[in-house]
Amino acid sequence: MGDSSTEGGVGEGPFWERAETVEAFAGRAPDQRLLDLLADYSDPQHTRVLDLGCAGGRNTVVLAERGFDVHALDTSSAMVEHTRCRVAALLGPDEAARRVRVGRMDDLRAFESASVELVVALGVYHNAQSRHEWDRALAEAARVLKSHGRLLVANFSPRSDPTGRGLRRLPGQGHRYEGFTSGPLFLVEPDQLDVEMSRHGLNPEVRTETVTTPTDSGYRVTVNGLYQKAAAAPQRC
Repeated sequence: MGDSSTEGGVGEGPFWERAETVEAFAGRAPDQRLLDLLADYSDPQHTRVLDLGCAGGRNTVVLAERGFDVHALDTSSAMVEHTRCRVAALLGPDEAARRVRVGRMDDLRAFESASVELVVALGVYHNAQSRHEWDRALAEAARVLKSHGRLLVANFSPRSDPTGRGLRRLPGQGHRYEGFTSGPLFLVEPDQLDVEMSRHGLNPEVRTETVTTPTDSGYRVTVNGLYQKAAAAPQRC
């Protein structure tokens, strides 16, 4: 497995448009944490799920197969086209075009506030190109989630060493590091991710943990989290 592997496809640039990148992401099995989570939802047809950074559609497709009200975004037109083709085989081309679109994680204006039950953001937020984009992306996820809605996250840790040459923090850019072949990434540790989420009213539902995965030349450390949106405080008369 190469060091350029990230879970989602929200990063911008030629890397995400390459046919071999699209095929690599499309060929992956659905995320096991997501599959486990889906068992909690008894009425898929009325459960809206937003797959951010859908890449080649590995999670979008399983959501469609199971009857969820799934919508998916990716900044890569190549990824979107591939995912649409896969979803079209299940729901038809018109529904695929409506549900799978080019879009940014920090601009979810197509979705009303408190309209989504579950946001899937696997390997997505670490593609933020700035602190501002990171903050906007988390704020947008919190906005579209219903009270008690969930956010499933995977984000790389700065303890990763995918090439065996180490990572380098970019001067003056806080959490942004270079050393992945897909480009600089916004990397955080589990406790830092919890703090970032709490600023937007998103609280850990389970303990946020890390998983280490070997690469061809080193390893990746992924921070896995599941967050729930706090209920809105009742309005006083």
